Amino acid sequence: MNPQLRLPLGRAPDFSRERFARSPANAAAQTQVDAWRAWPGGALALIGPEGSGKSHLAQIWAAENDGAFLDSPPDDVAQLAGRRLVIENAGAWPDAASLFHLLNMTQSSGALLLTSRQAPAGWPAALPDLRSRLNALLVAELAEPDDIVLGAVLKTLFADRHIRPAKEVIPYLLYRMERSIPAARAMVERLDDAASSQRREINRALAIEVLEVDNVINDLFHDQD
Repeated sequence: MNPQLRLPLGRAPDFSRERFARSPANAAAQTQVDAWRAWPGGALALIGPEGSGKSHLAQIWAAENDGAFLDSPPDDVAQLAGRRLVIENAGAWPDAASLFHLLNMTQSSGALLLTSRQAPAGWPAALPDLRSRLNALLVAELAEPDDIVLGAVLKTLFADRHIRPAKEVIPYLLYRMERSIPAARAMVERLDDAASSQRREINRALAIEVLEVDNVINDLFHDQD
């Protein structure tokens, strides 16, 4: 059976370099990813919290360097020699032997980008030699999203729903909502639902109402603790 490779050609355009919001939270990591020819041993671990941009950077790197995403352990690692590969959520990779062989292979040819929320030192490694390789990996770390990233994400999430919020909505949300990408997704969804059910525009007044509901719910949960 051939290894299962995903070419990034059919991915959504949101993963283009132009749509990546470069900021102090991710600039150093993006520079390290772009400098892939200088990765020691041909491999890099790209780590960061959920929504920090790991998959986006991996898509950019793969698209610009003829790379492919490896979804499952290959039957024959050797046939991937010289390829540029991405393994997402590498800490959950199910086969220690194939990961070890891939890391060894990239020392002489190709390149391997591994993404995870956790640093390689925390990844499971059933083989002692694999543990040594993981501990030696070059690591690029993405920080929690800052205002630039979170604002760009909110703008994209609204655009994906064909929504043009009033210009004051995103600045208002940035300073009042929970500062995470999952929270941004949930906020845009709640605003969209509220606007649709009430036949209203998404403006500052509606954002205030939705945030007030969130605060009430949070207070109720805290009272039960």
